[in-house]
Amino acid sequence: MTDAEVIQRFYNAFAQRDAETMAACYAEDVVFSDPAFGELRGERVRDMWRMLCRAGKDLEVRASGIAAAGDRGHAHWEADYTFSATGRKVHNVVDADFVLRDGLIVEHRDSFDFAVWAGQAFGPVGSVLGRTPVLPFVMRQLANRQLDGFQKRSH
Repeated sequence: MTDAEVIQRFYNAFAQRDAETMAACYAEDVVFSDPAFGELRGERVRDMWRMLCRAGKDLEVRASGIAAAGDRGHAHWEADYTFSATGRKVHNVVDADFVLRDGLIVEHRDSFDFAVWAGQAFGPVGSVLGRTPVLPFVMRQLANRQLDGFQKRSH
């Protein structure tokens, strides 16, 4: 399987909320980062996707622009879902960069406009606070606390 096919497999599984197939695309020592969770490593990365796939009852994911050359890859993806804390609809636009080794993802870095996301998730107050360091910091703390709880219940 080519590196581009690994990335495509990851997003096909994400669209189906198949966290186990997503997890199988990662190397044991994978490093992930995004504005919501910060940096995660290893099993914590795989458990993040397990948690998000279980929670995302109305999650819809579409990936495009998947490409890979050398040990690097890229994808653009968009997700539509209801943010459970507020019940508000979110349309998140994400760019992902990957490093692959031996047919597995070893680094996965998602980037998106946190202020735009916060505005959708929390309304006008989120738009304002999302541009400060406060809300991103608080959201990372909350997201990681949720992940801690998920891991305790799951393992």
